[in-house]
Amino acid sequence: MKGYLRQVWAVAGKDLRVEWRTRERFASMASFVVLSGILFNYAIERSVVQPGQIASGLIWMILVFAGLLGLGRTFELEKEEGAIQGLLVAPVPRDAIYLGKVLANAVLLGTVVILTVFVIAFFFQVDLTANAGSLAVVLAVGTLGFVALGTLFSGITAGTRMGETLLPVLLFPLLVPLIVFGANATALLLAFPGVDVGGNLRILTAFTLGGLVAGVGLFRYIVED
Repeated sequence: MKGYLRQVWAVAGKDLRVEWRTRERFASMASFVVLSGILFNYAIERSVVQPGQIASGLIWMILVFAGLLGLGRTFELEKEEGAIQGLLVAPVPRDAIYLGKVLANAVLLGTVVILTVFVIAFFFQVDLTANAGSLAVVLAVGTLGFVALGTLFSGITAGTRMGETLLPVLLFPLLVPLIVFGANATALLLAFPGVDVGGNLRILTAFTLGGLVAGVGLFRYIVED
């Protein structure tokens, strides 16, 4: 078990080191988050719409679109340098490669999600203190679920001509439950101190576990083809 976890971390560590040196994906995602916050701030007529009422939807939509900027390039380095073949012939299980990619993407997107929450809170005067712990759990579970499916479909589209263009077409329909229940739970947590979002969280957890199981089971067939 320890050996397997070391293999997962080796894959994740490689991706995180590359990202730390280049910061290409994080820079593009972070820029998108900040620019989206600024644009939404000026696009919303505050005399008609209360910003706090739409903050949860903005958080999740920015999360998804910013995440696609990064997830679409999950296998870009391996594809350009031909390193994917070297990774596949290494004595590492295919599911360990997948989980390593998921872990690296989760760390990257998790950082972007934190930035997103603070950007929305800043522009729309949203109070984050009332249910901070529960909000963090909901966003963490939702982020992991998004990354689990996004990494899998990024592997599918990496070998196609359309690449990043095809990724949202395939992924968006599957993300509907994630966005609906995630945004609903977030809206409740931002509006009502001490509210119970256990039902929404259970659905998000089931979605995330389903995405991870599907990824572990299918990833080997994707990369081998």
